[in-house]
Amino acid sequence: MEETLKFVLVVVVSYLLGSTPTAYLIARHKGVNIFEVGSGNMGATNVIRAMGFWWGIAVWMFDSLKGIVAIVLSNLIVPDHAAAVTAISATAAVVGHNWSLFASLVTGTLRGGKGAAIWFGTMLVMAPIQVVVGMSVLGGFIIALTRYVSLAVLAMFGLSTLWMLVLIGQRQLPTEYTVYALLVTAMMLYRFRENIQRLLAGTERRLGERV
Repeated sequence: MEETLKFVLVVVVSYLLGSTPTAYLIARHKGVNIFEVGSGNMGATNVIRAMGFWWGIAVWMFDSLKGIVAIVLSNLIVPDHAAAVTAISATAAVVGHNWSLFASLVTGTLRGGKGAAIWFGTMLVMAPIQVVVGMSVLGGFIIALTRYVSLAVLAMFGLSTLWMLVLIGQRQLPTEYTVYALLVTAMMLYRFRENIQRLLAGTERRLGERV
């Protein structure tokens, strides 16, 4: 297979893995249509509000796993360009989660989650351990202090992205990761735009508030 076709396959496989509607499938198993409750978002936080904490944790774990599996499979498809393939695969997986083909088949509109959990999964593969630990501690502290999951995610994302860009500039991480960092930053800010507005207005829901 030509190199270009392999990269195309990487994008397709990663997108489809990211598109897997984990929250919808888990919620449907319990008789809940996640698109019709709460925020209607296909993500762990909405599942927590609709079904309970541990169901949301299960969704977070499976969504994170989608990003990890996408990167691993992509590196098997194109083993000679690890950094570029990892960055492309991780980005495509986040796109798939945020704008899921499978979710669109269910709802009739192109929709998905906000990318937090699958982003976290890709970071487990791409980021040094100190970045993962640092952002996780920060996120846990903010949730414990404020119970705002969106604020915790945004803080984790901001810290880890700046940290990775510094490491890229110091040549401790591949320069190919710059594209991933910039594109995922744009996607995360876009998907969390309403949460940011509600945080500023003081109307954002807190963790533990049921729908």
